[in-house]
Amino acid sequence: MKKSRAARFALYSGLTLTLALGIVPALTMAQDTPPIVGDWNGTLNPGGQPKKHIVVHIAAAQDGSLSGTIDYPDQNTSGTPITAITYQKSALHFESTPSLTVYDGTMNSDKASITGTMKQAGVSMELILKKTP
Repeated sequence: MKKSRAARFALYSGLTLTLALGIVPALTMAQDTPPIVGDWNGTLNPGGQPKKHIVVHIAAAQDGSLSGTIDYPDQNTSGTPITAITYQKSALHFESTPSLTVYDGTMNSDKASITGTMKQAGVSMELILKKTP
């Protein structure tokens, strides 16, 4: 009887430890994910030209560094690399050398949109990015 109780205790302790070691890091990582990570959609209005849809994809590595790509669906262009990106407090800055793009924006308090300005080849345009749910 004592051997059975000790075996069950060891089994339950092992299972509890395994679950704790598996779940706690996952919860911690989920809580540490910056609100900037995700897919963001917007529309550029270049004046006399047709409006251009833009999709910005931002990801975070385990070390916290950010990376991303830009899609221009109306131009059948996807995966344009973001070559520099920073997000501090609520300020987002990214650059894409291949598309001559620089964006500076501020995330709204609801963390669902970013209001900013995109410069492409020296032309500045307002761009509001909205997070895709």
